[in-house]
Amino acid sequence: TTTAALAVYDLTKQQLLAELTWEAQRRQTQDLLVTAQQLLAQLALTHAKMTALAVTTGPGSFNGVRIGISTVKGIALGLPTRPHIIGLPTLSVTAAPWFTLLEQWQPTGFICAVIHAGRGRYNWVNFNAGQALWRPAVADHHVGDVAELAAALAQQPAMPILCVGEVDVPLVAALQPLPHVTVIDPVSGWRRAGHLARLAALQLAAGVDDQLGALEPLYLRTP
Repeated sequence: TTTAALAVYDLTKQQLLAELTWEAQRRQTQDLLVTAQQLLAQLALTHAKMTALAVTTGPGSFNGVRIGISTVKGIALGLPTRPHIIGLPTLSVTAAPWFTLLEQWQPTGFICAVIHAGRGRYNWVNFNAGQALWRPAVADHHVGDVAELAAALAQQPAMPILCVGEVDVPLVAALQPLPHVTVIDPVSGWRRAGHLARLAALQLAAGVDDQLGALEPLYLRTP
């Protein structure tokens, strides 16, 4: 999306080594590979050390999603040994850090992960406790304006809800009358590549390994 993020993760030690998140706007093509080289250089690592690559597949901006996936494909094809590949929906990464809180706080509730879809609209997916490794398909995603998102959550008054992700001022105002909805502020809920890396590591440990040629964008609407 307009938010770009990169991380380097040690699969053997299960440790996040480096991470950078920034507002890229439309500079992904200029920033992405340069920043990746800088992170590797800071860690004294070479490209040959990469054994796995993970990327978000969407939803997001049309160009942003394509740039991320194309970059991963290009790096993978240039490595001396074929890396493991994990493609994860953007909203899976948005929800990833909040499952422990949900399961300790209200395991009967769910996480509503939200991302901007442009023109005053949002995309969202609802995740139940224990669904950290679930990869929602296109049909599992929702799209609507602020009133439609608030109305969808209002229909679940008996279920505690954590609303996380790109939560802006209009959405906070619309959800304020709903006592069963807890809104996580957008800074704490910022989508980070470190969460993507950790989630991808869990997917690999569970036996998931995507085919590079099958990696494609998850788009919810036509251009």
